[in-house]
Amino acid sequence: MLDIQKIRKDFPILSREVNGKPLIYFDNAATSQTPQQVIDCIVDYYSRYNANIHRGVHTLSQEATDAYEEARIKIQQHFNAAKPYEIILTSGTTESINLVANGFASLLKKGDEIIVSALEHHSNIVPWQMLCEHVGATMKVIPMFENGQLDMETYVSLLNKNTKLVFCNHVSNALGIINPVKFIIDKAHEVGAAVLIDGAQSSPHIKADVQALDVDFYVASAHKICGPTGVGLLYGKEDWLNKLPPYKGGGEMIDQVTFEKTTFAGLPHKFEAGTPNICGVIAFGVALDYMNDIGFEEIGAYEHELLVHATEKLLAIGDVTIYGTGDKTAVISFNIENIHPYDIGTIIDKLGIAVRTGHHCAQPIMDFYKIPGTVRASFSFYNTKEEIDTFIEAIKRAKKMLS
Repeated sequence: MLDIQKIRKDFPILSREVNGKPLIYFDNAATSQTPQQVIDCIVDYYSRYNANIHRGVHTLSQEATDAYEEARIKIQQHFNAAKPYEIILTSGTTESINLVANGFASLLKKGDEIIVSALEHHSNIVPWQMLCEHVGATMKVIPMFENGQLDMETYVSLLNKNTKLVFCNHVSNALGIINPVKFIIDKAHEVGAAVLIDGAQSSPHIKADVQALDVDFYVASAHKICGPTGVGLLYGKEDWLNKLPPYKGGGEMIDQVTFEKTTFAGLPHKFEAGTPNICGVIAFGVALDYMNDIGFEEIGAYEHELLVHATEKLLAIGDVTIYGTGDKTAVISFNIENIHPYDIGTIIDKLGIAVRTGHHCAQPIMDFYKIPGTVRASFSFYNTKEEIDTFIEAIKRAKKMLS
Protein backbone atom coordinates (compact mmCIF):
# COMPACT_ATOMS: atom_id res chain seq x y z
CA MET A 1 0.00 0.00 0.00
CA LEU A 2 1.35 3.40 -0.98
CA ASP A 3 2.15 5.99 1.68
CA ILE A 4 0.72 8.92 -0.29
CA GLN A 5 1.56 11.61 2.26
CA LYS A 6 5.19 10.44 2.33
CA ILE A 7 5.29 10.41 -1.47
CA ARG A 8 3.81 13.91 -1.67
CA LYS A 9 6.67 15.25 0.45
CA ASP A 10 9.03 14.23 -2.38
CA PHE A 11 7.37 16.79 -4.69
CA PRO A 12 8.12 20.35 -3.52
CA ILE A 13 5.74 21.93 -6.03
CA LEU A 14 2.76 20.26 -4.32
CA SER A 15 3.26 22.50 -1.29
CA ARG A 16 2.75 25.76 -3.21
CA GLU A 17 -0.37 27.83 -3.55
CA VAL A 18 -2.04 29.12 -6.71
CA ASN A 19 -4.35 32.11 -6.43
CA GLY A 20 -4.24 31.79 -2.66
CA LYS A 21 -5.36 28.15 -2.71
CA PRO A 22 -3.37 24.92 -2.27
CA LEU A 23 -2.29 23.64 -5.68
CA ILE A 24 -4.27 20.66 -6.97
CA TYR A 25 -2.45 19.40 -10.03
CA PHE A 26 -4.63 17.32 -12.33
CA ASP A 27 -2.75 17.94 -15.59
CA ASN A 28 -0.44 14.95 -15.31
CA ALA A 29 -1.18 13.73 -18.84
CA ALA A 30 0.48 16.90 -20.12
CA THR A 31 3.49 16.62 -17.84
CA SER A 32 4.16 15.03 -14.49
CA GLN A 33 5.70 16.81 -11.54
CA THR A 34 9.31 16.26 -10.50
CA PRO A 35 10.44 14.65 -7.25
CA GLN A 36 13.22 16.16 -5.15
CA GLN A 37 15.48 13.22 -5.99
CA VAL A 38 15.44 14.23 -9.68
CA ILE A 39 15.87 17.91 -8.84
CA ASP A 40 18.86 17.03 -6.65
CA CYS A 41 20.37 15.02 -9.50
CA ILE A 42 20.13 18.03 -11.83
CA VAL A 43 21.73 20.34 -9.26
CA ASP A 44 24.46 17.79 -8.58
CA TYR A 45 25.30 17.49 -12.28
CA TYR A 46 25.68 21.23 -12.82
CA SER A 47 27.48 21.64 -9.48
CA ARG A 48 29.98 18.82 -9.76
CA TYR A 49 30.57 17.29 -13.21
CA ASN A 50 29.04 19.42 -15.97
CA ALA A 51 31.01 18.48 -19.09
CA ASN A 52 30.57 17.22 -22.64
CA ILE A 53 30.50 13.45 -23.13
CA HIS A 54 32.20 10.85 -25.35
CA ARG A 55 34.86 13.36 -26.36
CA GLY A 56 37.08 14.23 -23.42
CA VAL A 57 39.81 12.38 -21.53
CA HIS A 58 39.56 14.65 -18.49
CA THR A 59 37.86 13.55 -15.29
CA LEU A 60 34.66 15.59 -15.60
CA SER A 61 34.02 14.33 -19.11
CA GLN A 62 34.62 10.75 -18.03
CA GLU A 63 32.25 11.12 -15.06
CA ALA A 64 29.54 12.69 -17.21
CA THR A 65 29.95 10.01 -19.90
CA ASP A 66 29.70 7.22 -17.35
CA ALA A 67 26.57 8.70 -15.77
CA TYR A 68 24.98 9.24 -19.19
CA GLU A 69 25.60 5.69 -20.37
CA GLU A 70 24.51 4.28 -17.01
CA ALA A 71 21.21 6.11 -17.54
CA ARG A 72 20.87 4.50 -20.97
CA ILE A 73 21.25 1.10 -19.32
CA LYS A 74 18.57 2.01 -16.77
CA ILE A 75 16.22 2.92 -19.61
CA GLN A 76 17.10 -0.29 -21.45
CA GLN A 77 16.37 -2.36 -18.35
CA HIS A 78 13.14 -0.51 -17.57
CA PHE A 79 11.68 -1.20 -21.01
CA ASN A 80 13.46 -4.59 -21.25
CA ALA A 81 15.26 -3.88 -24.51
CA ALA A 82 17.66 -6.65 -25.48
CA LYS A 83 20.69 -4.36 -25.80
CA PRO A 84 21.63 -0.84 -24.59
CA TYR A 85 22.26 0.37 -28.13
CA GLU A 86 18.64 -0.35 -29.06
CA ILE A 87 17.81 2.73 -26.94
CA ILE A 88 18.21 5.96 -28.91
CA LEU A 89 18.11 9.07 -26.74
CA THR A 90 16.15 11.98 -28.21
CA SER A 91 14.52 15.26 -27.21
CA GLY A 92 11.14 13.56 -26.70
CA THR A 93 8.43 11.40 -28.21
CA THR A 94 7.85 13.78 -31.12
CA GLU A 95 11.47 13.66 -32.25
CA SER A 96 11.52 9.89 -31.81
CA ILE A 97 8.53 9.49 -34.13
CA ASN A 98 10.00 11.90 -36.67
CA LEU A 99 13.28 10.00 -36.61
CA VAL A 100 11.50 6.82 -37.67
CA ALA A 101 9.35 8.63 -40.24
CA ASN A 102 12.42 10.26 -41.76
CA GLY A 103 14.18 6.91 -41.94
CA PHE A 104 11.27 5.20 -43.68
CA ALA A 105 11.23 7.89 -46.38
CA SER A 106 14.04 5.94 -48.05
CA LEU A 107 12.31 2.57 -47.59
CA LEU A 108 8.74 3.25 -48.74
CA LYS A 109 7.50 3.70 -52.30
CA LYS A 110 4.36 4.66 -54.15
CA GLY A 111 1.58 2.17 -53.54
CA ASP A 112 2.76 1.22 -50.04
CA GLU A 113 0.27 1.67 -47.21
CA ILE A 114 0.59 2.71 -43.58
CA ILE A 115 -2.05 2.50 -40.86
CA VAL A 116 -2.66 4.85 -37.92
CA SER A 117 -5.41 4.79 -35.31
CA ALA A 118 -8.21 7.31 -34.84
CA LEU A 119 -6.93 7.96 -31.31
CA GLU A 120 -3.56 9.45 -32.21
CA HIS A 121 -1.90 12.60 -30.93
CA HIS A 122 -1.05 15.00 -33.76
CA SER A 123 2.62 14.02 -33.41
CA ASN A 124 1.69 10.50 -34.51
CA ILE A 125 -0.38 11.73 -37.48
CA VAL A 126 1.40 14.68 -39.08
CA PRO A 127 4.84 13.04 -39.64
CA TRP A 128 3.17 10.12 -41.43
CA GLN A 129 1.04 12.43 -43.57
CA MET A 130 4.22 14.26 -44.57
CA LEU A 131 5.91 10.92 -45.30
CA CYS A 132 3.00 9.73 -47.48
CA GLU A 133 2.98 12.97 -49.45
CA HIS A 134 6.72 12.66 -50.01
CA VAL A 135 6.81 9.04 -51.23
CA GLY A 136 3.29 8.58 -52.61
CA ALA A 137 2.16 6.11 -49.95
CA THR A 138 -1.40 5.88 -48.61
CA MET A 139 -2.42 6.36 -44.98
CA LYS A 140 -5.40 4.40 -43.64
CA VAL A 141 -7.12 4.89 -40.28
CA ILE A 142 -8.36 2.37 -37.69
CA PRO A 143 -11.79 3.77 -36.70
CA MET A 144 -13.01 4.17 -33.14
CA PHE A 145 -16.25 3.35 -31.35
CA GLU A 146 -18.33 5.73 -29.23
CA ASN A 147 -16.76 4.34 -26.04
CA GLY A 148 -13.30 5.32 -27.30
CA GLN A 149 -12.09 1.83 -28.13
CA LEU A 150 -10.62 0.98 -31.52
CA ASP A 151 -12.45 -1.19 -34.06
CA MET A 152 -10.18 -4.22 -34.24
CA GLU A 153 -12.30 -6.03 -36.82
CA THR A 154 -11.86 -3.15 -39.24
CA TYR A 155 -8.17 -2.95 -38.38
CA VAL A 156 -7.63 -6.55 -39.43
CA SER A 157 -9.49 -5.89 -42.68
CA LEU A 158 -7.16 -2.96 -43.46
CA LEU A 159 -4.05 -5.12 -43.31
CA ASN A 160 -2.72 -6.50 -46.59
CA LYS A 161 0.52 -7.20 -48.47
CA ASN A 162 0.97 -3.47 -49.15
CA THR A 163 0.88 -2.56 -45.44
CA LYS A 164 4.40 -1.59 -44.40
CA LEU A 165 3.91 0.29 -41.15
CA VAL A 166 1.34 0.49 -38.34
CA PHE A 167 1.32 3.25 -35.72
CA CYS A 168 -0.76 3.37 -32.56
CA ASN A 169 -0.57 4.87 -29.11
CA HIS A 170 -0.47 2.53 -26.16
CA VAL A 171 -2.80 4.89 -24.27
CA SER A 172 -4.83 7.76 -25.73
CA ASN A 173 -3.68 11.10 -24.36
CA ALA A 174 -7.14 12.64 -24.85
CA LEU A 175 -9.27 9.83 -23.40
CA GLY A 176 -6.96 7.57 -21.40
CA ILE A 177 -8.13 4.50 -23.34
CA ILE A 178 -5.68 1.57 -23.22
CA ASN A 179 -5.28 0.08 -26.67
CA PRO A 180 -4.77 -3.66 -27.39
CA VAL A 181 -1.24 -3.12 -28.64
CA LYS A 182 -0.13 -6.75 -28.45
CA PHE A 183 -3.00 -7.78 -30.76
CA ILE A 184 -2.20 -4.86 -33.09
CA ILE A 185 1.48 -5.82 -33.24
CA ASP A 186 0.85 -9.52 -33.82
CA LYS A 187 -1.66 -8.92 -36.64
CA ALA A 188 0.66 -6.43 -38.36
CA HIS A 189 3.53 -8.88 -38.23
CA GLU A 190 1.38 -11.50 -39.96
CA VAL A 191 1.50 -9.36 -43.12
CA GLY A 192 5.14 -8.35 -42.62
CA ALA A 193 4.46 -4.80 -41.43
CA ALA A 194 6.54 -2.99 -38.81
CA VAL A 195 4.86 -1.39 -35.79
CA LEU A 196 5.61 1.76 -33.82
CA ILE A 197 3.86 2.18 -30.47
CA ASP A 198 3.64 5.63 -28.89
CA GLY A 199 4.13 5.06 -25.18
CA ALA A 200 4.12 8.69 -24.07
CA GLN A 201 0.84 8.33 -22.16
CA SER A 202 1.20 4.73 -21.03
CA SER A 203 4.68 5.01 -19.54
CA PRO A 204 3.62 6.75 -16.28
CA HIS A 205 1.11 3.97 -15.58
CA ILE A 206 2.20 0.79 -17.40
CA LYS A 207 5.68 -0.71 -17.46
CA ALA A 208 6.03 -1.81 -21.07
CA ASP A 209 8.15 -4.84 -21.94
CA VAL A 210 9.23 -4.28 -25.54
CA GLN A 211 10.47 -7.83 -25.99
CA ALA A 212 7.25 -9.38 -24.69
CA LEU A 213 5.27 -7.05 -26.96
CA ASP A 214 7.60 -7.93 -29.87
CA VAL A 215 7.23 -4.31 -30.96
CA ASP A 216 9.57 -2.91 -33.63
CA PHE A 217 9.67 0.65 -32.29
CA TYR A 218 8.51 2.12 -28.97
CA VAL A 219 8.74 5.80 -28.03
CA ALA A 220 8.25 7.79 -24.83
CA SER A 221 9.14 11.04 -23.04
CA ALA A 222 10.86 11.54 -19.69
CA HIS A 223 8.67 14.45 -18.58
CA LYS A 224 5.61 12.19 -18.41
CA ILE A 225 7.45 9.85 -16.00
CA CYS A 226 8.64 12.29 -13.30
CA GLY A 227 11.70 13.21 -15.36
CA PRO A 228 12.79 16.49 -16.97
CA THR A 229 11.53 18.00 -20.21
CA GLY A 230 13.57 17.78 -23.38
CA VAL A 231 14.42 14.07 -23.11
CA GLY A 232 12.86 11.06 -24.77
CA LEU A 233 13.67 7.67 -26.12
CA LEU A 234 13.27 5.59 -29.21
CA TYR A 235 13.50 1.86 -28.73
CA GLY A 236 14.10 0.03 -31.98
CA LYS A 237 14.91 -3.56 -32.76
CA GLU A 238 18.54 -3.76 -33.80
CA ASP A 239 17.75 -5.01 -37.31
CA TRP A 240 15.37 -2.13 -37.96
CA LEU A 241 17.73 0.51 -36.59
CA ASN A 242 20.48 -0.77 -38.85
CA LYS A 243 18.18 -0.41 -41.87
CA LEU A 244 17.32 3.22 -41.17
CA PRO A 245 19.64 5.99 -42.36
CA PRO A 246 20.87 8.68 -39.94
CA TYR A 247 18.29 11.33 -39.03
CA LYS A 248 20.64 14.29 -38.46
CA GLY A 249 24.22 14.97 -39.45
CA GLY A 250 26.88 16.35 -37.14
CA GLY A 251 29.31 15.47 -34.42
CA GLU A 252 29.22 12.11 -32.62
CA MET A 253 27.22 10.29 -35.34
CA ILE A 254 30.23 9.80 -37.63
CA ASP A 255 33.00 7.27 -38.01
CA GLN A 256 35.21 9.08 -40.54
CA VAL A 257 34.72 12.41 -42.37
CA THR A 258 36.48 13.58 -45.51
CA PHE A 259 35.33 16.06 -48.14
CA GLU A 260 34.79 13.13 -50.45
CA LYS A 261 32.81 10.83 -48.15
CA THR A 262 31.51 10.37 -44.60
CA THR A 263 31.00 7.03 -42.90
CA PHE A 264 28.67 6.77 -39.94
CA ALA A 265 29.07 5.47 -36.43
CA GLY A 266 27.32 2.35 -35.25
CA LEU A 267 24.32 2.16 -32.95
CA PRO A 268 23.20 4.11 -31.01
CA HIS A 269 25.42 7.03 -31.97
CA LYS A 270 24.36 6.98 -35.61
CA PHE A 271 21.12 8.66 -34.50
CA GLU A 272 22.52 10.93 -31.77
CA ALA A 273 24.18 13.84 -33.58
CA GLY A 274 25.41 16.79 -31.55
CA THR A 275 25.62 17.45 -27.84
CA PRO A 276 22.64 15.79 -26.15
CA ASN A 277 20.68 16.83 -23.07
CA ILE A 278 23.26 15.17 -20.85
CA CYS A 279 21.85 16.28 -17.53
CA GLY A 280 18.29 15.48 -18.64
CA VAL A 281 19.19 11.91 -19.60
CA ILE A 282 20.97 11.30 -16.28
CA ALA A 283 17.97 12.73 -14.44
CA PHE A 284 15.64 10.50 -16.48
CA GLY A 285 17.50 7.51 -15.11
CA VAL A 286 16.96 8.77 -11.56
CA ALA A 287 13.25 9.32 -12.31
CA LEU A 288 12.90 5.71 -13.45
CA ASP A 289 14.67 4.55 -10.28
CA TYR A 290 12.18 6.58 -8.25
CA MET A 291 9.14 5.19 -10.05
CA ASN A 292 10.39 1.60 -9.89
CA ASP A 293 11.12 1.91 -6.17
CA ILE A 294 7.44 2.79 -5.66
CA GLY A 295 6.32 0.03 -8.03
CA PHE A 296 4.20 0.24 -11.17
CA GLU A 297 1.67 -2.35 -10.01
CA GLU A 298 1.07 -0.34 -6.85
CA ILE A 299 0.88 2.89 -8.86
CA GLY A 300 -1.65 1.40 -11.28
CA ALA A 301 -3.88 0.00 -8.53
CA TYR A 302 -3.94 3.27 -6.61
CA GLU A 303 -4.57 5.41 -9.69
CA HIS A 304 -7.49 3.14 -10.60
CA GLU A 305 -9.00 3.90 -7.20
CA LEU A 306 -8.67 7.61 -7.96
CA LEU A 307 -10.28 7.12 -11.38
CA VAL A 308 -13.30 5.24 -9.96
CA HIS A 309 -13.75 7.78 -7.16
CA ALA A 310 -13.59 10.76 -9.51
CA THR A 311 -15.85 9.18 -12.14
CA GLU A 312 -18.59 8.40 -9.63
CA LYS A 313 -18.44 11.86 -8.06
CA LEU A 314 -18.36 13.64 -11.42
CA LEU A 315 -21.34 11.77 -12.88
CA ALA A 316 -23.34 12.53 -9.73
CA ILE A 317 -23.16 16.25 -10.53
CA GLY A 318 -25.49 15.80 -13.50
CA ASP A 319 -25.34 17.05 -17.10
CA VAL A 320 -21.83 15.58 -17.39
CA THR A 321 -20.64 13.62 -20.43
CA ILE A 322 -17.48 11.53 -20.05
CA TYR A 323 -15.72 10.61 -23.30
CA GLY A 324 -13.95 7.28 -23.49
CA THR A 325 -15.46 4.72 -21.15
CA GLY A 326 -13.50 1.61 -22.10
CA ASP A 327 -10.50 0.20 -20.22
CA LYS A 328 -8.42 3.23 -19.32
CA THR A 329 -5.77 4.87 -17.20
CA ALA A 330 -6.50 7.62 -14.66
CA VAL A 331 -7.77 10.19 -17.17
CA ILE A 332 -11.26 11.70 -17.35
CA SER A 333 -12.13 13.75 -20.40
CA PHE A 334 -15.53 15.39 -19.96
CA ASN A 335 -17.89 18.24 -20.70
CA ILE A 336 -20.81 19.83 -18.87
CA GLU A 337 -23.87 20.46 -20.99
CA ASN A 338 -23.97 23.92 -22.60
CA ILE A 339 -20.72 25.07 -20.90
CA HIS A 340 -17.48 25.57 -22.82
CA PRO A 341 -14.52 23.63 -21.40
CA TYR A 342 -12.31 26.74 -21.37
CA ASP A 343 -14.74 28.44 -19.02
CA ILE A 344 -14.62 25.51 -16.61
CA GLY A 345 -10.83 25.46 -16.70
CA THR A 346 -10.54 29.19 -16.13
CA ILE A 347 -12.84 29.22 -13.11
CA ILE A 348 -11.31 26.26 -11.32
CA ASP A 349 -7.81 27.65 -11.93
CA LYS A 350 -8.88 30.56 -9.71
CA LEU A 351 -9.44 27.90 -7.05
CA GLY A 352 -5.93 26.49 -7.46
CA ILE A 353 -6.88 23.50 -9.64
CA ALA A 354 -4.90 22.72 -12.80
CA VAL A 355 -6.60 20.76 -15.59
CA ARG A 356 -6.20 20.75 -19.35
CA THR A 357 -8.90 22.16 -21.63
CA GLY A 358 -9.10 22.04 -25.43
CA HIS A 359 -8.58 19.40 -28.09
CA HIS A 360 -5.42 17.97 -26.44
CA CYS A 361 -3.55 17.83 -29.76
CA ALA A 362 -6.10 15.22 -30.88
CA GLN A 363 -8.49 17.11 -33.13
CA PRO A 364 -9.75 14.01 -34.99
CA ILE A 365 -11.10 12.65 -31.68
CA MET A 366 -12.94 15.90 -31.03
CA ASP A 367 -14.31 15.83 -34.58
CA PHE A 368 -15.58 12.28 -33.96
CA TYR A 369 -17.55 13.42 -30.93
CA LYS A 370 -18.55 16.69 -32.69
CA ILE A 371 -17.22 18.86 -29.87
CA PRO A 372 -14.62 21.70 -29.78
CA GLY A 373 -12.76 20.18 -26.85
CA THR A 374 -13.04 18.74 -23.37
CA VAL A 375 -11.99 19.31 -19.80
CA ARG A 376 -9.33 16.69 -19.03
CA ALA A 377 -8.48 15.76 -15.46
CA SER A 378 -5.53 13.37 -15.30
CA PHE A 379 -4.39 11.86 -12.02
CA SER A 380 -1.08 10.58 -10.73
CA PHE A 381 0.05 8.48 -7.79
CA TYR A 382 0.76 11.62 -5.73
CA ASN A 383 -2.83 12.86 -5.99
CA THR A 384 -5.46 12.11 -3.34
CA LYS A 385 -9.17 11.43 -3.04
CA GLU A 386 -9.42 14.57 -0.90
CA GLU A 387 -8.07 16.60 -3.83
CA ILE A 388 -10.69 14.99 -6.06
CA ASP A 389 -13.43 15.95 -3.61
CA THR A 390 -12.23 19.56 -3.70
CA PHE A 391 -12.14 19.38 -7.50
CA ILE A 392 -15.74 18.12 -7.58
CA GLU A 393 -16.91 21.00 -5.39
CA ALA A 394 -15.10 23.42 -7.71
CA ILE A 395 -16.82 21.89 -10.75
CA LYS A 396 -20.21 22.26 -9.01
CA ARG A 397 -19.39 25.90 -8.28
CA ALA A 398 -18.32 26.55 -11.87
CA LYS A 399 -21.45 24.87 -13.21
CA LYS A 400 -23.66 27.02 -11.00
CA MET A 401 -21.88 30.21 -12.08
CA LEU A 402 -22.01 29.40 -15.80
CA SER A 403 -25.49 27.86 -16.11
